[in-house]
Amino acid sequence: MNRRIADFESLITTDYGNIAGIVVLHGGEKVYEGYFDGYTADDTVHIASVTKSVVSALIGIAIDKGYIKSIDQKVLDFFPDYKVKRGEKTIQNVTIKNMLTMTAPYKYKSEPYTKVYTSDDWTKAALDLLGGKGGLGGFKYSTIGIQVMSGILANATGQPVRDFATENLFEPLGIKTPHNTIIHCKEEYFAFIKDKYARGWVIDPKGTNTAGWGLTLTPRDMTKIGQLYLNGGLWNGKQILSSKWIEDSTKENSRRGELPYGYLWWIMDNKGHRCYAALGDGGNTIFVNLDKKIVVAIASRFMRRAKNRIELIEKHIIPLFINNNQ
Repeated sequence: MNRRIADFESLITTDYGNIAGIVVLHGGEKVYEGYFDGYTADDTVHIASVTKSVVSALIGIAIDKGYIKSIDQKVLDFFPDYKVKRGEKTIQNVTIKNMLTMTAPYKYKSEPYTKVYTSDDWTKAALDLLGGKGGLGGFKYSTIGIQVMSGILANATGQPVRDFATENLFEPLGIKTPHNTIIHCKEEYFAFIKDKYARGWVIDPKGTNTAGWGLTLTPRDMTKIGQLYLNGGLWNGKQILSSKWIEDSTKENSRRGELPYGYLWWIMDNKGHRCYAALGDGGNTIFVNLDKKIVVAIASRFMRRAKNRIELIEKHIIPLFINNNQ
């Protein structure tokens, strides 16, 4: 077995050079933990779009606690001071569910990151892009658009997103809350996503945390999120998140081509096993196999077109660390 682990770690170093750490849980027990490229268990990594799935959990908690009535509420209910542009009708019908399932329409062909992330208020800039002539219901993946969810959380709860997350998710799970990191310009944005030891949770000039990217966690932190979902929202005997929310979040609600999508989670059902994942640029992954009770977290440095992590998990990690231990 030691030889096989050595071969596996050699494969990571050779073929997946941007991986910082991997943690594998089976039945809630750790069966593997490994770090690469100088990283340690204490080093956080920018988890990129995995942030979206964490924000999905926060929306669920806000609904459980009554801050948000339901996902069928209109987005604009939470922004009473927002002035809708003349002739703009579509935005008035966009719901939280549209945001969670990536079925909201936008007024752009490619995401105008620089325009939004150099503005004074990223949530308002994202709202300005929402709507247009496209109809509701078609899948359109958007990182900028999801910023609206942070605005909804802050306005609904009356708390900064980081504070709400600390109180209701991070502290109960034993996750150290990342500090706020402000980004003012394009150069600072690239510096953050390329920083080997990125720390914090990005905020805009108004102090609103990012919802589509910008959160840093350790691989162990990531497994805690996955295990919470695998446990149906239970943690140390306490219901942190309703099992109904997790069930609804991790079944098909929309679809990008052949890939089903839940509430900011990708559905990976494979060979009859109920699987889902939070996926981010560079190959950041929280993978959950409900039937086999597996959680895999892979933290990775920024890299364009990283190799498929689901393939790595199913072809190498599960056969080595799960099937050999059964």
